[in-house]
Amino acid sequence: MNPPSIEAFDTWIRGRFRDVNTELEERYTALENPADVEGVAPELKAALQEEGDTHVEAVATLPLLDLDAERGYDLLGNVGLYMAALRRHELTNPDREERSPLPVASGLAQRLATGLGVVPRFATAHVNLSNLAHRGVHKSFTWLPDEMLFIEYNCLSILAYIRAADVLRRVPPLGVTHPIAPTLFRDATHALEDVIRYNDELDAKLDVDRFFFNVRPYFKPYRVGRQEYRGANAGDFAAINEIDLMLGLCRAADPTYAGLVLEKMPFMTADDQRLLQACVRQRQSLMDDFLEVLDAGEPPPMALPALRAFVRVCEAHGRTAAQHHDQFVARFIEQPSQGLSEAFLRQITASGPPLPVLLASLRVLRDKRQAAPRDDIPTRHADLARLRAACGPE
Repeated sequence: MNPPSIEAFDTWIRGRFRDVNTELEERYTALENPADVEGVAPELKAALQEEGDTHVEAVATLPLLDLDAERGYDLLGNVGLYMAALRRHELTNPDREERSPLPVASGLAQRLATGLGVVPRFATAHVNLSNLAHRGVHKSFTWLPDEMLFIEYNCLSILAYIRAADVLRRVPPLGVTHPIAPTLFRDATHALEDVIRYNDELDAKLDVDRFFFNVRPYFKPYRVGRQEYRGANAGDFAAINEIDLMLGLCRAADPTYAGLVLEKMPFMTADDQRLLQACVRQRQSLMDDFLEVLDAGEPPPMALPALRAFVRVCEAHGRTAAQHHDQFVARFIEQPSQGLSEAFLRQITASGPPLPVLLASLRVLRDKRQAAPRDDIPTRHADLARLRAACGPE
């Protein structure tokens, strides 16, 4: 059982906190420019900050020694949700500050994060896989239906990626030519096809303007102490990178990709960090295993079902990458941002860099996952083409 002050803080996050944020979002929606939120409804913003500060100060006096990792991570999420909301409402802004104007919240977040081995801000897991529902209602910033859709469909997609990664982990101990391997590869493909289906459903249901102006801003960078931390990103979980590396579409030896993994590692839970660390240390990828089979001569007939099933997994993973970039990033971030002035384009992305820089990096990642034919970056296009050619007719 948590101490009363932690329980009271959690109750506030689940209720009054969302009430005030929702009211503020409705005020913003009524503006001629819904991105220009500074100075709007100062009384509501002051109430949010004062109430949150009271809860944070009460919790910060606790020794926190009795909190296990799960409860500590949940508390870090509540502190992070509160700090992210103040950033969204322009009560804090790293562009105009050298340190966070929330010293008590910063100190509490840093204490918790140091013990947990994660960043001292809310992360994707706090609103997805580590978001305990009470009486059927999980935590969120607002009561807006579009935010609920975004959280719940992200959770579904992440779980599907986790299923795909889990079955792919079962292949190396058996070997890619094992008679069970085709079934495992088919299971992974089905899980990735679920990702595509969930994303299509979200695309059909999510309102672009509501997401861009009323949901996305809660995922902006903010400072904890002196350090600015990028926003929570829907890709901050291990499974998607495990799939990249196990399939061999991306390589840990690629400095660009390794830098991406290293940067995102502390934004994951400790369990996810261990999974990804183990994957980075793996002997070689499944694609390289199949290439070794081909290097030894004509593949044996019993290996062909597994090879065909493996190629289908790679193609499904490439389709999820193309869908995310070409459908979601373009429609929900790139297109609506085109009408904004330069003043409102700053920190438009959760990841921190300017939008053109982010888009270029996402295109590179998409093309690696698709094994696209590019001369300027390393991809597995030629290797995957060789595997396809070896599959033969079914």
